[in-house]
Amino acid sequence: MKLEIEGVRIRLRKLKISDARDIYDNIRDEEVVRWLLRILDPYSFNDALKFIRRTQYRIRKNKGYAFGIVLKETGRVVGVVDLFNIDWENRNAEMGYWLGRRYWNRGLMTEAVKLALKFAFQDLKLHRVSATIFEGNLASRRVLEKAGFKLEGKRREARLKFGRWQNELIYGILKSEYERC
Repeated sequence: MKLEIEGVRIRLRKLKISDARDIYDNIRDEEVVRWLLRILDPYSFNDALKFIRRTQYRIRKNKGYAFGIVLKETGRVVGVVDLFNIDWENRNAEMGYWLGRRYWNRGLMTEAVKLALKFAFQDLKLHRVSATIFEGNLASRRVLEKAGFKLEGKRREARLKFGRWQNELIYGILKSEYERC
């Protein structure tokens, strides 16, 4: 199975240990961490190394697929898009993602999510992909909607983040909806 996906301005590829510095430099930004559901704060360089090793293990075990989002013009990893909690019996997975702040508002994440969906539906033969985001994350809502996801529900005060209860929005997309996009 090919674990490199070419886009227009980015490519998705399997993470390498040498990507740890890029991941660390981009994710330790408070504005990035603010919107992430599952991230350590503070985030250390060692945390980036552990994350990469964990993603490599999950790929080997066919349990998840985390891709570095590589900006073609620089060759640097600027974020991650991840398919995880794969339920092979029901052909479902969850998607998570983040992007370094200096790369926001360029359409890069929408491109990355669409490429990851192509991999999920064409290569992995999944039937459904879901994503959970904080209700206040308007940019992430736009990314999901541009990629064809539908809002499926809200979990009220589902997560405690920085001492405040946050609502989570659940989005989903079916293979048939993806094929119509």
